[in-house]
Amino acid sequence: MLIVQEGLHSEPVPVTRLELCKVQLMNDASFPWIILVPDLPNIQEIYQLETADRALLMEEIAQASRVIVNLYKPDKLNIGSMGNLVSNLHIHVIGRFHDDRAWPGPVWGHGPVHSYNKEDLRETCKRLRQAFATVTGTSA
Repeated sequence: MLIVQEGLHSEPVPVTRLELCKVQLMNDASFPWIILVPDLPNIQEIYQLETADRALLMEEIAQASRVIVNLYKPDKLNIGSMGNLVSNLHIHVIGRFHDDRAWPGPVWGHGPVHSYNKEDLRETCKRLRQAFATVTGTSA
């Protein structure tokens, strides 16, 4: 299931699957932005996860962070779980740059969404799958 961020007018694209989470790419080429969606029903908040799943989520956030840092070399990472528009638990991992369109504020509500073209989207998803395979020790 895709999370649609209606306020952003952008639909995430499936990338890969981790042990707990589905990994999605936010379809906005302005930022290296992935979303982790725990594949568990009826979970809206981190505290609702069982202890082992909470620990696994933190590890998968760390893996996603390493992927963004290794591929994009951002100046800063933004990691958050707001869920105001989409209530199921999902974690945003966003690479930020001092010269991005929203710096130093949040990415939401700053400028138009710049969707990937078809080829760039395909290539970006491929690079992300390969990078996740490297940080998790699985095959792409």
